Amino acid sequence: MGKKNAVVVGAGIVGMATARALAIKGFQVSVYERNTFSVGASVRNFGMVWPIGQPKGKLLDRSMRSREIWLDLLDKGKIWYNPTGSLHLFYHDDEMLVGEEFVTQNENYRTCRIVNPKEVAKLTEAANPKRLKGALWSDTEVIVESREAIGLLPKVLEDNYKIKFHFGKTVTKVKENKITLSDGKKVETDLIVICSGADFETLFPEEFSHSKITKCKLQMMRTVSQPGNWSIGPSLCGGLTLAHYGAFEKLPSLQKLKKRFEVDWKEQVKWGVHVLVSQSPNFELTLGDSHEYGLNFDPFDKQFINHLVLDYLQTFSKFKSLEIAQTWNGIYAKLTGKTEFIANPEKGVYILNVYRDWETDRKSTRLNSSH
Repeated sequence: MGKKNAVVVGAGIVGMATARALAIKGFQVSVYERNTFSVGASVRNFGMVWPIGQPKGKLLDRSMRSREIWLDLLDKGKIWYNPTGSLHLFYHDDEMLVGEEFVTQNENYRTCRIVNPKEVAKLTEAANPKRLKGALWSDTEVIVESREAIGLLPKVLEDNYKIKFHFGKTVTKVKENKITLSDGKKVETDLIVICSGADFETLFPEEFSHSKITKCKLQMMRTVSQPGNWSIGPSLCGGLTLAHYGAFEKLPSLQKLKKRFEVDWKEQVKWGVHVLVSQSPNFELTLGDSHEYGLNFDPFDKQFINHLVLDYLQTFSKFKSLEIAQTWNGIYAKLTGKTEFIANPEKGVYILNVYRDWETDRKSTRLNSSH
């Protein structure tokens, strides 16, 4: 009996991860992507492998397994990455308290610790030393240049898992064991998995409307290369990030900290701004981000949101150059409180959405682009 066939719709990181998993299970996998190269959510973010943001238990275990797979594929393809680790920089006692609670609760689950200002200075020259209390150091975070890696990974998957990629091929219809392409060609298969983010609404509009999935618009920026190839070392973020990721959500002192943020950083909280910094192999800095929720957005970046990011950024960092070379936004599927959406609309057909991180609910975040 021959191998069963599987079709994956979408060649972003979720589609490629799904294709790899199916190939390991013995399927002959074909991936269909409507664009001639990936231009969606997978290339529009920081390129951070970020276990520090995941709560201990199943999600942290999944994140660490994802890290292993990333490093394996990147090594196989000789694709650049940097296992920088990360620093959450703290300038207030309440931020330090939450960081200390995190270390205490996670001492049996991860390698992280609180470091003092002198230790911070040894790890990075990019931290603002003024009123610095300390930081949360973690060694698990990895930077990938997603703009490069997403384009190179299909070849790695073809060479190592015999997965076939078909770019510039739009799937217009899915019915039972068959897909129809925009040129009218029909492809029969044993299994179909749709990994096209929120765009699955074009193939299964009823399932989308019943899913309660919304969308999230993130604004991002990138600087010019830092003069003299200056390196910031670890990825950096400020205290606001403690209020964003689910890893910190159940810490005893977090709710009190959130209340202060709502006073001190009212506009940042309203627009879902929490600030991270990663560095590319060309020494550019990727900065962001913001979060607007809704089903439709205007296509333009809001300059005042970029200023909110930059204003907060400069409270915890100092760089050789903050000259902005690029700004952009990405649109992501989002189902608040969930890490994935899996539907089985008909026999042999699955819809898979995996959300980019586990975010905490922020009731004050603006929902839609009308503001």
